[in-house]
Amino acid sequence: MAGYRDLLRTPGVGRIIAAQLTARFPNGMTSLAILLHIEHVTGSYGAAGLVLAAASIGQAIAGPVTSRWMGRWGMRLVITSTMIVCALSITAIALLALPLPGYMALGFVSGLSTPPIQSAARTIYPKLVTSKQLTPLFSLDASLQEIIWIIAPVVITLVATQIGTVQALLLIVVILIGGGSWFILSPEVGRVRIPRSRRSIGKVLTKTPVLLATVVGFLLIGACSAVEAGVVATFDHGGLEAGIVLALFSVGSLAGGLGFGHIPIGPWAMARRLAIVTVGLALTIVSLNVFWLGGTLVLAGIGIAPALAVLFAMTSASVKFSDTAEAFGWVGTGQLIGAAAGSAIAGFLIDDLGPTGAYVAATAFAAAGLLVAVAFVRGFPDLRGRDASPIPDTEPVPTVT
Repeated sequence: MAGYRDLLRTPGVGRIIAAQLTARFPNGMTSLAILLHIEHVTGSYGAAGLVLAAASIGQAIAGPVTSRWMGRWGMRLVITSTMIVCALSITAIALLALPLPGYMALGFVSGLSTPPIQSAARTIYPKLVTSKQLTPLFSLDASLQEIIWIIAPVVITLVATQIGTVQALLLIVVILIGGGSWFILSPEVGRVRIPRSRRSIGKVLTKTPVLLATVVGFLLIGACSAVEAGVVATFDHGGLEAGIVLALFSVGSLAGGLGFGHIPIGPWAMARRLAIVTVGLALTIVSLNVFWLGGTLVLAGIGIAPALAVLFAMTSASVKFSDTAEAFGWVGTGQLIGAAAGSAIAGFLIDDLGPTGAYVAATAFAAAGLLVAVAFVRGFPDLRGRDASPIPDTEPVPTVT
């Protein structure tokens, strides 16, 4: 913990972490609020899953594109414009009565315009700390983001069930604008300039660690999204149980991230962490009792933040600084496609088999991620004894002969 305190004392680190967490707070609310709202309007979890899938696909498309735009037009312009469009589309979902295709279209637009806060923040980090502090910073970031998943589900479930799903979506819009504005106005955002990438879009995926991070992120977040849908269906959004159980999932992740944050990252780090997730999720299938689910999801959560820290560190260490935003954009895209797949598959399995089907899907996603980490272990970089800083951009320097 002393190392984390030193990190937070570094000028700008605490501010940028707090601002980006606030700006990303709606990420822990939007899927659950849309799930509850569309299910309330249509009476179908399958329909809600399709709207969530449309939103996630929009985010997946936008991720590398808007992240790359920040190198051309600057962080502030890109984040401001996307934030406005995203806020308007979520407001429309809340206030308009539409057929399912209409909700799916608005969900797609809201995803397409999601501000690239995560890519921006993780591109700024290497400029705020020393190379030795970067891997612990990624771990701290992955851990603290679990605060979003601890508090946000409880808050949005309380608002949606006790006040209304429309009000829940409008609350998301308020936080999106407030948090996004704080991040945009942070001095660090103005000081860091992302060099314009000289490579064609998508070329960064030829880097094996980036591709593996994208694939593993897809499977890991797919598992988490299936769990989210399963927990909501288990407790039928009739009280706070769903939000509390999801918060326990994040408590486990927060504890794991803080506990494992300073462990050096070797090639087998990802496999070990995903093994914890897989075992915990497999145990959820045994019983839908609230105490059993809470305990097993705490266990599964212990591996989540540490696995994400590996993803961030291996991505940063494998690319040039000018490509970091796009690389994180692609990793985010993998995670969002996973969220789409996890939500859609879990939604249909809930309609057909009941809530247990969602936990089966979650276990399958996590097990597939574990298999990838084991089968392609040679593609995971060994960061023991080296830092996770991006490769410096270099250009030919003219000399006089």
